Amino acid sequence: MKNSLDFIKTYISNNDKIVIGVSGGADSMCLLEMLKISIPFKNIICAHINHNIREESKSEEKFVKDYCLKNKIIFETITFDKGKYNESELRKKRYQFFDEIVNKYQAKYLLTAHHGDDLVETILMRLTRGSNLKGYVGIELISKRKNYQILRPLLYVTKEEISEYNKTNNIKYVTDVSNFKDDYTRNRYRHNILPFIKNENKNVHLKYLKFSSELLEYYNYVEKIVKNNIKEYYSNGVYNLESFKNQDSLIKRKIIEEILRLQYIDNLELITDKHVQSILILINKSNGILNFPSGLIIEKSYKKLIFTYKKNELYEFDYILDKYLSLPFGDISLIDESDDNSNFCIKLDSREITFPLHVRTRKNGDRIKVKNLNGTKKVKDILIDEKVPINEREKIIILTDNEDNILWIPGIKKSSFDKSENYDIIIKYILKKEK
Repeated sequence: MKNSLDFIKTYISNNDKIVIGVSGGADSMCLLEMLKISIPFKNIICAHINHNIREESKSEEKFVKDYCLKNKIIFETITFDKGKYNESELRKKRYQFFDEIVNKYQAKYLLTAHHGDDLVETILMRLTRGSNLKGYVGIELISKRKNYQILRPLLYVTKEEISEYNKTNNIKYVTDVSNFKDDYTRNRYRHNILPFIKNENKNVHLKYLKFSSELLEYYNYVEKIVKNNIKEYYSNGVYNLESFKNQDSLIKRKIIEEILRLQYIDNLELITDKHVQSILILINKSNGILNFPSGLIIEKSYKKLIFTYKKNELYEFDYILDKYLSLPFGDISLIDESDDNSNFCIKLDSREITFPLHVRTRKNGDRIKVKNLNGTKKVKDILIDEKVPINEREKIIILTDNEDNILWIPGIKKSSFDKSENYDIIIKYILKKEK
């Protein structure tokens, strides 16, 4: 137990407030007793969770509460509704409770009683069912929350060493009989696989701890590269793909995983490797759209990857242009004179068109006779040629005459109706600046 005690002394000073998760079982009571000999009782806050699943839950809560009263240790508890949450939800609820207690007492650390055997079991389980780089780390010796750290000193020791320590120091604890049943996956690993591995090397947990620590270093190195890339190229739901093609395949995958983590936060279980792979395929296309769980829409538009949860409302209208129209994305008006020959201004001969003029949104199948080109061209193809981003195309307006001849795509392309001379109508389009 020396490594665990030394670890506690290295990180925790006598003035630090400490929250410790205590179930009342052998592991957490061992850790609590170890803390008692390391720091003042007044700085220890015992946080107990009554999962309210087994009949013994109430008596276990009473056991921990009585212990704290006897030793003048602060006791905090919460009871969950029986059977209301699945394991993923329970984990979130547990750490929400720990967050609240840590913040309440302005504690520096949360300690949990995960031990070396837990680490081996966790890594083996994740290797078997599949995970990611961070998942294969298993249980971290030190991990960070928003404003505190979680320490797990018992990762240096085995369950057997904990039992021996409890016996030597006459430490009382409660026993969860469900740990002896093979109904749970972890118990099957614990009873059938772990003994075999430990028979090969009784200190195998230290090998796994070294493996975990080294893997975490690799993970943190990759994360640093990924987060620097995202910091530079990702903003407001848009990822600039400028540097993406030059990245190693591992970094590419991790960039996509990190952006998805930012999108889903607490619902990462909705995302699988297939989702990541589908985005990597999408990136190799010029344009495209993917629909993901919870309404996430991912659009590839040339050199950008756009993440939105709800597409901007498509404005559908058909207005008569008299002298002036104020539209959602710009203003269009008839003017007296202009030297502007850009695509934001068109000059027409009233004898060639049928009035009134219309300003409308795009329709499927729209075609325009482009100035200086033979025949007609699809408006959709023009927008692709001009590299208009997908999320910008809904802002495009069309000017037509009363026979629906497309005269102009303001800001994009003019039709053959545009005149350099012999015109009597000038129309100007001014884009509105986004706020």
